[in-house]
Amino acid sequence: MNRPKTIICDIDGTLVTHSCGPSRILTRKPTILKGTLEKLEEWDKKDYNIILLTGRRESMRKLTEDSLRSLGIFYDKLIMGVGGGQRVLINDLKPNKNDENNPTAIAINLERNIGISSIEV
Repeated sequence: MNRPKTIICDIDGTLVTHSCGPSRILTRKPTILKGTLEKLEEWDKKDYNIILLTGRRESMRKLTEDSLRSLGIFYDKLIMGVGGGQRVLINDLKPNKNDENNPTAIAINLERNIGISSIEV
């Protein structure tokens, strides 16, 4: 049985241009990076779960949700307050499927502000 993938994606510098700090987020409308909506639509058509995460504080939730909505960015869940440190994903291997061609977790690091259009999952 194939279950849909879960995509966990950062916001600033990945979906929209990174604006360097809360004061800029409050005063400037973010610019969506090229290919963002097309990639989100592709994942949505495949029934992937889309989880967005950000280092933005929980107190910025409404502003963040409104901003994402105005840009046409949709998601299943938004996780706030993750912080700017290194992020580590830890996941178990499924029995009998722990080969190199079928990992249960993948990490992709992108250069800031290049967008997600070239990502294949």
